[in-house]
Amino acid sequence: MDRPRPFARRPLTALLTATALAATGTAALSSAARAADADLARNGGFESGLDGWSCTAGTTVNSPVHSGTSALKATPAGADNARCAQTVTVQPDSQYTLTGHVQGSYVYLGAEGTGTTDVSTWTQSAPAWQQLTTTFRTGPATTRVTIYTHGWYGTGAYHADDITLVGPGGGETNQPPAPPTGLRASGVTSTSVSLSWSPVSGATGYAVYRDGTKVRTVTGTSATVTGLSPSTAYAFQVAALNDAGESARSATVTATTSTPDSGGGDSGLPAHALVGYLHASFANGSGYTRLADVPDSWDVIDLAFGEPTSVTSGDIRFERCPAAECPGVESDAEFKAAIKAKQAAGKKVLISIGGQNGQVQLTSTAARDTFVSSVSKIIDEYGLDGLDIDFEGHSLSLDADDTDFKNPKTPVIVNLISALKTLKAKYGDDFVLTMAPETFFVQLGYQYYGTGKWGGQDPRAGAYLPVIHALRDDLTLLHVQDYNSGPIMGLDNQYHSMGGADFHIAMTDMLLTGFPVAGDANNVFPPLRPDQVAIGMPATANAGNGHVSPAEVTKTLDCLTKRVNCGSYATHGTWPELRGLMTWSINWDRFGGWEFQRTFDGYFG
Repeated sequence: MDRPRPFARRPLTALLTATALAATGTAALSSAARAADADLARNGGFESGLDGWSCTAGTTVNSPVHSGTSALKATPAGADNARCAQTVTVQPDSQYTLTGHVQGSYVYLGAEGTGTTDVSTWTQSAPAWQQLTTTFRTGPATTRVTIYTHGWYGTGAYHADDITLVGPGGGETNQPPAPPTGLRASGVTSTSVSLSWSPVSGATGYAVYRDGTKVRTVTGTSATVTGLSPSTAYAFQVAALNDAGESARSATVTATTSTPDSGGGDSGLPAHALVGYLHASFANGSGYTRLADVPDSWDVIDLAFGEPTSVTSGDIRFERCPAAECPGVESDAEFKAAIKAKQAAGKKVLISIGGQNGQVQLTSTAARDTFVSSVSKIIDEYGLDGLDIDFEGHSLSLDADDTDFKNPKTPVIVNLISALKTLKAKYGDDFVLTMAPETFFVQLGYQYYGTGKWGGQDPRAGAYLPVIHALRDDLTLLHVQDYNSGPIMGLDNQYHSMGGADFHIAMTDMLLTGFPVAGDANNVFPPLRPDQVAIGMPATANAGNGHVSPAEVTKTLDCLTKRVNCGSYATHGTWPELRGLMTWSINWDRFGGWEFQRTFDGYFG
């Protein structure tokens, strides 16, 4: 299994050198300030929340404040400097003074897009409120300037208040747009509502409100609001945006989410399920296990693995382990009979595609179509219940310009989503679809997504998120591999490492709570239903790094399903409907005396 990769970040010293362009100090308007000068910053005191500001990791607080009742609090993360910015309409060839009050370590205030020399000022340490001031002159054709504040990676939260930009106003163009019209619900599922509306002249974006709360911002005239509860009525409005601010909200449209069917989540599984991988095509130190000898405790059996004829062919083949490699292997007829017997007993038998050695890259529509036809052939030949996607290594990565997990455009991502939707449609609601990504491809997305704003990050970071999100209404189970992983930051902004209940609790809490992707509060990966989530663990110390004892497994389940025995990590909910556990592998569990199976049976039995 892969390990997390290092990420390229600009050295702190280099950034300080580049941005230390003006000394801090106190500044006020001179007596020569023209009567036309005004404060152009919108909501610079943050008295109206974050209205007018776009923040990657910010909120407003009532203490400490420099004046008024509110101030900005923003917390940098490992790949995010907690930037808050707004674009202001200005006059060409004019002088401006930017001022703000800040608290914290390494706090920056600056302006970009000036048309001359972009400026910034900063303080290394401001234990109390400190004023930052810088000035600039706009270029001869400049009509818009972006002002911003940010902190530095991993140095803790900073505060900002009373930010002003004083100079000549931008004129009559500095007006918010008209409110949108024609808002309608264009599509409804059990967990999402799709909206569309008419374009507004002069608008550069739109804010979508659900029950009075802003939930996302888009540039087009449509949006899908996800993470909703089934059979629930919601009220939606939309406001138009431009540099001058936000319009009044549109008329309200109500929509009621549908009642979920069995296609996306249940598919006949018991309330709590045990999932395991069976080495069906290879042998290793765990020894071969015949399918008929798998105990009845296992509710989902993933046949490992279907692999491609070449990385980009999309042509998946399932070759059963030869007798020379796997002594005691059953015949094809016996194997198929065992599948039918398991199914008659209420079990699900799936083909798992990929694994550590089975790299699959659907780089073209031809590969996508071959994937669909070849996987269908395996499912039909063996009479299987569905498909598990276990893409690892370099199977999934994001193109440099692919930054929105809700609207992916990388071919290997888009083609995989299309292929899985086609298979789901072909086999219907009873088709079982599961996924087994590594933490690198899912939870790491809280900090890093793709190559990042400045490049240099591993393009595979968070690359499973668009696939999971696009298929969340079709997904039966997600069981992330909580093993063979490096430290991962949880929602408490602390790093968590393998080896105990804490890691499993933190990683699972992220899936059930949702999280901002790459620290962007406006780009949140919505939570999955608890019945869609199982926790992936190695069966024995031989099976993979990160094995935990039965006592730690019990602690994990106690915390997530009962909110007891949690230790230091505070979960964001209690989920008694958590589906269960997944392990690599059934073979290794047999090798270890069925310890993992007995732990599951003892807890849920």
